[in-house]
Amino acid sequence: MAVPFFPALILLAALWGGSFLFMRIAAPVLGPVWLIELRVLLAGLVLLPLVLQRGQLSILRREWRLLLGVGCLNAAAPFTLLAYASLELTAGMTSILNATVPIFAAVWAFAFAAESLDLRRGLGVGLGFFGVVVLVGIPGNGSNAPLLSVLAGLLAAASYVVAANLAKRRLTHVPGIVFVTGSQLGAAVVLMPGLAFFPVPAEPGWVVIGSVIALAVLSTSLAFLIYFRLIQEAGPLRTLTVTYLIPVFAIALGGLLLDEPLTLNMLLGGVMILAGVALANRRAAA
Repeated sequence: MAVPFFPALILLAALWGGSFLFMRIAAPVLGPVWLIELRVLLAGLVLLPLVLQRGQLSILRREWRLLLGVGCLNAAAPFTLLAYASLELTAGMTSILNATVPIFAAVWAFAFAAESLDLRRGLGVGLGFFGVVVLVGIPGNGSNAPLLSVLAGLLAAASYVVAANLAKRRLTHVPGIVFVTGSQLGAAVVLMPGLAFFPVPAEPGWVVIGSVIALAVLSTSLAFLIYFRLIQEAGPLRTLTVTYLIPVFAIALGGLLLDEPLTLNMLLGGVMILAGVALANRRAAA
């Protein structure tokens, strides 16, 4: 049975927007590495029974090396970088930095896939990066965001693009549920050796534990199931409009539950970045 597109899209945006809230709550207590290890391990274990039910375990076993690599680039690295950014940045700001993924994708296509960067797409890329400058603030004016946290957010976005291109070349034959399960479990394997070097800063309370569970089960496992269902039924172009909604939910949830402010820099920078995303991807949608 087909799912209603707009309600499912809004739910997906809320789940992924909520992930920035959950990271903002849990990262200072657990630390980025432990938080993401728990996120990807729980998410993978929740999805594994579905892989078994569909008789696709053999695919998971056969493609484990590639899934391990994609898990590093598509989950372990970007999730950890975003959790690190969440230590100092608001949920809304981190989500806006994450929204630069399509801009990095346009740059990658121009640099490595021999795709032309016409005036419209070039303007989108430029506007997007100028929006990042506005978002961050001018250094020295006393209101600029922490540089390392901002760079972590941008590097996470770039990592998603590298992972997407690797998956496009090598894993298009792998079912979506196997891809997500394998990449999450692969990310857990990659992160596990680092746990000993990053002790948990504080003992987690029930709010933090609940945030970890929600991050893993709702914002990862359930969100990806909805995402791939929408791609299957509505196509990737319509589904990727979720990019524009995620920061809205992240900003709203951060403001309502954590009293995070919506600054003028965030508003102007976010609008510029999302406008840049729209222009940079206009050619693909045409």
